[in-house]
Amino acid sequence: MANTPSAKKATRKIARRTEINRNRRSRVRTFLRKVEEAILTGDKEQAQAALKAAQPELMRAASKGVYHKNTASRKISRLANRVKAVGATA
Repeated sequence: MANTPSAKKATRKIARRTEINRNRRSRVRTFLRKVEEAILTGDKEQAQAALKAAQPELMRAASKGVYHKNTASRKISRLANRVKAVGATA
């Protein structure tokens, strides 16, 4: 348990940041889920629109430290390839 005033303050800060990061991560997952659903329905236009909306959210999360930059880039790249393949398979 935190005893010193600085440790107590650090605990409060960590709790605030954790809540913000949890919300950001949840928001990113929502955008990613929309892309996944669009890919599964086979609607290329909807998938492209969802991907276009998800990209800035992922990079914003990366810039805020929720995700590593390379992780966000990798996710975007893999999703883009899957969206691109939607039209080819149909």
